[in-house]
Amino acid sequence: MAGHSKWANIQHRKGKQDKKRAVLFARLAKEITVASKMGGSDPGMNPRLRLAIQNAKGVSVPKENIQRAIDKGQSAGGADYADIRYEGVGPGGVGIIIEASTDNKNRTATDVRSAFTKSGGALGTTGSVSFNFDQLGEIEYPARAGTADEVMEAAIMAGAQDVQSDEDGHWIYTAREDFAAVTTALAETFGARVEPVSARIIWKPKVNASVSGDNADALMKLLDVLDELDDVQNVYDNSELSEEEMARLAG
Repeated sequence: MAGHSKWANIQHRKGKQDKKRAVLFARLAKEITVASKMGGSDPGMNPRLRLAIQNAKGVSVPKENIQRAIDKGQSAGGADYADIRYEGVGPGGVGIIIEASTDNKNRTATDVRSAFTKSGGALGTTGSVSFNFDQLGEIEYPARAGTADEVMEAAIMAGAQDVQSDEDGHWIYTAREDFAAVTTALAETFGARVEPVSARIIWKPKVNASVSGDNADALMKLLDVLDELDDVQNVYDNSELSEEEMARLAG
């Protein structure tokens, strides 16, 4: 099991992301709508919808918002969405993976390419960046789920690969193919007393790229632009910043 710290791209962006509550709610609602349209409105028969609802509840999206998003996916004449992955290199040689759900591939590709170009980065082909990442299942539990040792024991018994814990919570990692089974096993272990904050498939970097100064500034601007694109659902990068650099950017 690895040490108790998440990778840098989560740490140095968490503060900014926490402030974008409205954007986050809209993104989660869109995922519910897409999942409902693609696989039906019954969470029991639609794993993607079930996870989308769980993630929305994890950040306190109101029940009426969730139901509205489900109904929107079932409404006649709704937009048809496609899931697309983009890969590129940002300032400082940082690898970036973007996951989008879109009803207009040309619009999304143009927006993503423009963001990279304006930052001095370059949009690449599929596979040009992702080989430096592992695609894993990530299940986040709040700190109150237990001590680091207790959660680690539960995760090992459930079949997880790795656990990282700190004062904010616990992050449990699984092989992609084991994600559903581990999620179910942990739900049975913790029961109704504590639910996961989120459960999803993520791209976790194998190797980090250290950035600082002007490159760090340009990278943060690029990541913010990508985060704010309507079609983008998730953005992952392998940047690594020193504590001093993170403090400078936060200031």
